[in-house]
Amino acid sequence: MNVDLLYGRKTLTVRLPDDLRVTVIGKRPMDPVREPIRAVKEALENPVGSPPLSVMARGRKSACILICDITRPVPNGALLPPIIETLAGAGIPRENILILVATGLHRPNEGEELREIIGSEEVFRTIRAGNHFARDREAHADLGKTRRGIPILIDRRFIEADLKIVIGLVEPHFMAGYSGGRKVVAPGVAHQDTILAFHSSRILEHPKSANCVIEGNPLHEEQIEIVRAIGGIMALNVAIDEKRRIGFVNFGEIEASHREAVAYVRKRAEVVVPRRFRTVVTSGAGYPLDRTYYQTVKGMVGVIDILEPGGTIIIASACSEGMGSDEFVAAQRLLRETGADRFLSVLERRDKARIDEWQTEMLLKALRVGTVKLYTTGLGKEGLRDAFVDPVPSVEAAVAESVKAHADPDIAVVPEGPYVTPLYSAPG
Repeated sequence: MNVDLLYGRKTLTVRLPDDLRVTVIGKRPMDPVREPIRAVKEALENPVGSPPLSVMARGRKSACILICDITRPVPNGALLPPIIETLAGAGIPRENILILVATGLHRPNEGEELREIIGSEEVFRTIRAGNHFARDREAHADLGKTRRGIPILIDRRFIEADLKIVIGLVEPHFMAGYSGGRKVVAPGVAHQDTILAFHSSRILEHPKSANCVIEGNPLHEEQIEIVRAIGGIMALNVAIDEKRRIGFVNFGEIEASHREAVAYVRKRAEVVVPRRFRTVVTSGAGYPLDRTYYQTVKGMVGVIDILEPGGTIIIASACSEGMGSDEFVAAQRLLRETGADRFLSVLERRDKARIDEWQTEMLLKALRVGTVKLYTTGLGKEGLRDAFVDPVPSVEAAVAESVKAHADPDIAVVPEGPYVTPLYSAPG
């Protein structure tokens, strides 16, 4: 049989022998919204836990709208125009509306990339847009510390706006449980000291810092403390299907609206599987998430619950921009030099993480369960060495090798990668 994996801007067709027993794991279907802009307008007028946006905007002089960076396929072209129209209609001058790209510690998105993520030519031409710079201390307001002692340092442009709105894609997240909502604020527009503190190993090694876990997740708890310290934040939450079509949109008070969105996505993205597999094939989720190996790690971690210990994960990811940041490459090279055990012991002795080394830490979560094989067309020889997993010439070759090695023709395939979380549950 043939299976199409999300890969780059297209798909990668994997041809599997007919004698294999293949279980394809995808999201439960979403009914695509027929008129996305109309659905957004209705959400703005029928919010969760707050007055309508048109009411909240009255008398306000400025607004800051946070959007995700280029790594997330958020359909901002349908989401931003109704928000801008509502704010302007309520009397906020268009020149006082700022769209701020919540980059976290990622690189800025400028020029054509900024036009791409805004998605609306009119909005791009008429509304100010800028990037968050996490390393600029003076650009952040100090709101104290969380109960765990993590500094609450947030971009002043967001803090000082009369109206604070975040736009987030709600999907499984391998650290925070689910993305969107509070995560767009922190790490989205937090200073690096805040980001590095809650990416420390004492938080990430917690068993509940995991995919689809909200209750008791220490990273989620830190993020909630931070948004409460800021106060008054509104969120527009969206869920998309495998074709990037909007299946759900809501608006309202950031915590309440995010909870409702997570409840919707849980029923689609969390897929209970009654067995584990020795061979699991997955993807880096395609463009834009699979532009770097850094983001590809999410796909590896996303399937570990259904991997038989000692089994093989085979992941396809374009990695069209290569490895990722210089800091991530440095962390991968440190892993190569020290080995997994010593690398983790180094992390455990630190009060806060170093930039992007947490993704290397998450890679080790997958490698503790089994072996990882990588198919990519985007990494050169040095990149493949730094990846610290086994490169393969094709997905088909890796499947054949794994099936033979494990003497087991049963394989699982997760075409969407980390947008789906298969969860093992023993029958009965």
